[in-house]
Amino acid sequence: MKQALITGGARGIGFGIAGAMLDAGYGVTVTGLTEEEVAGVPARDHLRAVRLDVTRDGNVAACVAQLARLDALVNCAGMVLRDGKEFTIEGFQKVIDVNLTGTMRMCVAAKPLLEKQGGAIVNIASIWSFFGGGLVPAYTASKGGVAQLTKALAVAWAPAIRVNAIAPGWIETELTKAAQADKARSEAIVSRTPFGRWGQPDDIGGAAVFLCSEAAGFITGTILPVDGGYTAK
Repeated sequence: MKQALITGGARGIGFGIAGAMLDAGYGVTVTGLTEEEVAGVPARDHLRAVRLDVTRDGNVAACVAQLARLDALVNCAGMVLRDGKEFTIEGFQKVIDVNLTGTMRMCVAAKPLLEKQGGAIVNIASIWSFFGGGLVPAYTASKGGVAQLTKALAVAWAPAIRVNAIAPGWIETELTKAAQADKARSEAIVSRTPFGRWGQPDDIGGAAVFLCSEAAGFITGTILPVDGGYTAK
């Protein structure tokens, strides 16, 4: 059975991807930052949940060392800081360390296992990889960095490992709760989105399965928006 590791997969977009990967026949390991997140993962055949802090080299190495095989790595662990905290150097560095450096840590640690299987990496970028998020400079910079890191690793590691990214649009998760709760902002988001709705975590799963599959065997270095058409306008 093919095996997938999804960081940040205990909830939100990551858990939506986990469900799709399980349906596609993968054994899946998801990670959460806290014991509470890990304990909250619903039981399902071939699904395992473990604790992981992607900012700690030792945690990352230990997580990957538990795996006998790895066919797909999905880097979905991420964070955002509100109320202007990303305009402080401490806050900026914290977000970059999780979203961008954490992605690189996982890619480097997983590379030997992925090479054995001719595996694939899917990084989670964002529509903020393309736009400027004036309220969240660290998140925006980190996701722009994830997009460029994806392209760099795709070039460096081809053809042994394919490296692509998904750029989700406005998805109903914990990270977007503030925007969901703001009626005017939510209406503006929906009105700009040709599909006329917020996305769901499950909407990202099919794209991840595709990019990890043999059907995408000649695709690497791409950043695929899954946003209901938001970036098309």
